[in-house]
Amino acid sequence: MTIYYEEIVQEALRSVVKDVLKLVEKDGLPGQHHLYITFQTHYPGVEMADYLKERHPDEVTIVLQYQFWDLKVDTKGFYVTLSFNDIQEPIYVPYGAITGFVDPSVKFGLQFNPTELPEELPPAPKKTSKKGKAKAAEDPTGKVITLDTFRKK
Repeated sequence: MTIYYEEIVQEALRSVVKDVLKLVEKDGLPGQHHLYITFQTHYPGVEMADYLKERHPDEVTIVLQYQFWDLKVDTKGFYVTLSFNDIQEPIYVPYGAITGFVDPSVKFGLQFNPTELPEELPPAPKKTSKKGKAKAAEDPTGKVITLDTFRKK
């Protein structure tokens, strides 16, 4: 058996996004808070107008601040209606599609590695060398998530 720490940490951090969105759904955005959410537009389960996917074929950042409506949070993602060039468009974003979450009003942010939907594709087993250490080729970016970057000094 292997413990997939990266996936466990990513899932825990995604629950932060879900919890924040639940608070906003219930009470709105307090004070100067506003949220930048970056997500992969081609991720399975993302729902948005075709012209928006064509305009943003890889990734898009949305802002929840003044012009958003009908925020609904569920266990797999969130629905929201946003204004794009004065046209209101509903979208649905699964949590696994999110690659960035920032509230610049309090200098808080998270970055995520895109995930696979569990019901579609289980995580592949990690390959290890003879000494039991993970090979460098597993994560070519060498990204390490650290919260120190976002802490107030």
